[in-house]
Amino acid sequence: MTLPLHPMLTDTHQRLHNYLRISLTDACNFRCFYCMPDEEVEVTPHSKLMSKDEILALAKVFVSLGVTKIRLTGGEPLVRKDAAEIIAMLSELPVKLTITTNGVLAHKFIDIFKAAGLHAVNVSLDTLNPATFLALTKRDQFDQVKENIDLLLRHGFSVKVNVVTMKGINDHEINPFVAWTKHSPVHIRFIEFMPFTSNRWMSEKVFTYQEILTTIESENDIIKLRDDLNDTTKKYKVIDSLGTFAVISTMTAPFCATCNRLRLTADGKMKNCLFSKGETDLLSLFRNGQDIVPAILGNLHQKEKALGGQLMTDYTRIESADVENRSMISIGG
Repeated sequence: MTLPLHPMLTDTHQRLHNYLRISLTDACNFRCFYCMPDEEVEVTPHSKLMSKDEILALAKVFVSLGVTKIRLTGGEPLVRKDAAEIIAMLSELPVKLTITTNGVLAHKFIDIFKAAGLHAVNVSLDTLNPATFLALTKRDQFDQVKENIDLLLRHGFSVKVNVVTMKGINDHEINPFVAWTKHSPVHIRFIEFMPFTSNRWMSEKVFTYQEILTTIESENDIIKLRDDLNDTTKKYKVIDSLGTFAVISTMTAPFCATCNRLRLTADGKMKNCLFSKGETDLLSLFRNGQDIVPAILGNLHQKEKALGGQLMTDYTRIESADVENRSMISIGG
């Protein structure tokens, strides 16, 4: 069911917002350095996390303001013990419900996804090499993730595979990922490496949108696909392939002009941009019985024109130590 955009969710740059990303937890069963830099990570105490009923209540407010799509993120959302209940509860709302996961538990949720009408699943997978997978995630579970992606595809899910592409780490795997799309209806999304608190980002490790395309075109004949208005991706496909590939070019060709996304962290803070310095504590307001609508609108109206107002256009001049933000895992991606 598609609802019209509500004019209340318009920022000062005339962008309408109808997409809410909700983090269920900042806990994860993987340890990818670009997201969760250290093995000993302090997760948010349970009492400070949104309960399932609070998630539903806050989501209903956003839906009343015009949100028509909700994506569940983490951490790893499926490690939360009541994840299945949350998915079922949110599926009753008039929204398109989607999820981003590392995929390792997906086989346990196939029927739950189907019952909730959740047909699109994004899976984070940065390598097709088991040894590299272990080095990146600190977990020896490549086979399980790959099997679960294939399982989701067999069950008719639309599966997007998110690949954070890093120079000298996995850039040599770009064409093997693209080869996967030739005989499978999988959608590969190469993501430029982005700076977050303590994620060891260096501009030298950014493998750019143009470098990705050049690499792919060296071995493949490709065509450009039409991008939708609010797409974060630039979409392509190899001629006669079953699947597609795309690039999320945050660092070299940002897509902020048509951004329609808002974020709610697992501890109930609203962020109007992945890179925003500030956030608004909606959960505390809600627990105190206050109307959160003014806070939502106030936060939205503070949204900067691009990249949280703190990342310069020339990514090579960015110093990650100067970026004021949370770590990726505590934001929710």
